[in-house]
Amino acid sequence: MATTTQRMNFAEFEKLDWSPDERYELRHGDPVKLPPLRLGHALIQENLRALLKQAAGDAGLVLVELGFRIGDRNYRVSDVAYFSRERLGAQDPRRPFYGAPDMVIEILSPSNTAADVRDRRKLCLENGSAEFWVVDAGLREVEVSTPDGRSITYTSGQEIPLLFGGRAAVDAIFA
Repeated sequence: MATTTQRMNFAEFEKLDWSPDERYELRHGDPVKLPPLRLGHALIQENLRALLKQAAGDAGLVLVELGFRIGDRNYRVSDVAYFSRERLGAQDPRRPFYGAPDMVIEILSPSNTAADVRDRRKLCLENGSAEFWVVDAGLREVEVSTPDGRSITYTSGQEIPLLFGGRAAVDAIFA
């Protein structure tokens, strides 16, 4: 990919000639190639999707690897996300989801930096997310942050209260 000196907007990002087997995000106007998924990462995604889908019922939809657009210079891809039916109904299904999902879950991987995770958390919580989770498979823990600045870390043997009702056992996420 050619190096640019000017940051691009979303319309320019959409027009780039992407390879079908590559995934990209737009981070503050800079296109960033995402690494391929690893099996362990995908298994945790599936565990989370199944747990949240069961708990959410008809209240909303749980999706993995769905892109969402924030402003004109950010397009991010969620590892796992929950979308309320109300917010989904207000979206144009022919376009990327606009705003941050109600719940965004980031599963840490070797490509994540602490700065990237802080930036993603801030971006999501300031643009529509009620919760932002950071899942650390190495430590087997989940940090849940909310827009009011609170963060709670849940570990093995604990259950996470879900914003749409019900609970998710930390151990089930890593099963």
